[in-house]
Amino acid sequence: MQVTEIHAVGLMRQLQIDVAAKDINDRCDMRLDEISGTAEIRGFRKGKVPKTYLKKVYGRRLMAEVLQQVVEESSRKALTDRKERPASQPEINLPENQADIEGAFSGGSGFSYIMKYEVLPTINLIDFEKLNLERPVMEINEDDIHDKLGELAKYNLIYDVHADIAEQGDKLTIDFSGLINGEPFEGGVAENVELVIGQGGFIEGFEQGLKGAKLDEKRFITTVFPKDYPVEALREKQAIFEVTIKKLSRPRPSEINDDLAKSMGLNDLNELKDTVKVQLSNEYLRIARSKLKRQLLDALDQSHSFELPKSLCDGEFSSAWKELTGQMEKDGKSFNDLKKSESDLRLDYTKLAERRVRLGLIIGEVGDRFGISVSKDELREAIVQQARTHPGTEQQVFDFYENTPGAINQIRAPIFEEKVVDFLLGKSNVQDRKVSKSEFLSIIESDSMN
Repeated sequence: MQVTEIHAVGLMRQLQIDVAAKDINDRCDMRLDEISGTAEIRGFRKGKVPKTYLKKVYGRRLMAEVLQQVVEESSRKALTDRKERPASQPEINLPENQADIEGAFSGGSGFSYIMKYEVLPTINLIDFEKLNLERPVMEINEDDIHDKLGELAKYNLIYDVHADIAEQGDKLTIDFSGLINGEPFEGGVAENVELVIGQGGFIEGFEQGLKGAKLDEKRFITTVFPKDYPVEALREKQAIFEVTIKKLSRPRPSEINDDLAKSMGLNDLNELKDTVKVQLSNEYLRIARSKLKRQLLDALDQSHSFELPKSLCDGEFSSAWKELTGQMEKDGKSFNDLKKSESDLRLDYTKLAERRVRLGLIIGEVGDRFGISVSKDELREAIVQQARTHPGTEQQVFDFYENTPGAINQIRAPIFEEKVVDFLLGKSNVQDRKVSKSEFLSIIESDSMN
């Protein structure tokens, strides 16, 4: 094998790789030896087929396998010998001259091919100890805890029985029976069913049809099952329901007392306050770390300058742009709705892609330089956590990550990034700065807009 560099500008490389006929024929002979012991051809005993006859029968197919193997191994060896890391999968261009291909297939000649790729850039990392970062810190006081308890009380409603007419938000206990084309249907009859008007627990129109109902009243509600209803036989069918109102209840917030705590599985209000304080503290720490991480990434982006592989930037842009236009199509929006021209948005997303590629390369370089990696135990724990979010289908989650090529990288990449971020924060000069609640909330709002 002979490797000739025919182009090297910036990160782009183009190599011509010449493979000798002897290398091809030797590999072909090795494959013929491998199959000679098992080949079964009429007229010959098993394992006694002459190699010349095997080559006549299998030669062209075997040569195709051999040439593919030669290209894979020689291209990999060329990169190893040159100590280069391609930014993405190299582009392989086989000979355009059919005679060259036929000569290689017949074993009479070698062949040449062209490999094009971009190399990863050299990255000169900054001195991380010179990074000055600021972490916002907000102390939790009694007012914060009381506000959170108020939210809990608001969402943990108490329903009081009443004899007024049914309103939005009321809880009703009902009996119902439904007919389609005058005939009952499976699942169309139930007793003592509870529903809350406005929660959307029933098909469209059913809950709204109960507004204004009175206790013991019978109502007839006509509605249509949606086209995506889980029971296929009922999709888009019109049904008439006879509904009897057996109980009406109106919601009010819980009182902030021991009963509220007990409804949440705790002993008393003091324990609930302690729990809320811990939850708020953890939430504020998470937000503060997110803000600190963004400062770190901004600093890394601004303090490193190197040529970016075009293939990576193009791929990142394509992915982000596809996500944007897909969401626009789903929401029924145009570029005018986004108050920016398509060209301006393309420029914004080009800059975003370049930032992501630059930071990805920096994070990867830090990991390589300082030996940061993701262990099998960390991957296993992350997959277990992922499986727990899909109760009842845990095994399918495990099978997906085990059998789907590249899927494990979806788990590994964020873990690796967080480990590198933790390492860099440990090296940087991080100062805590106390902030007010209003300032802390403004930090949350600004981050959500970015």
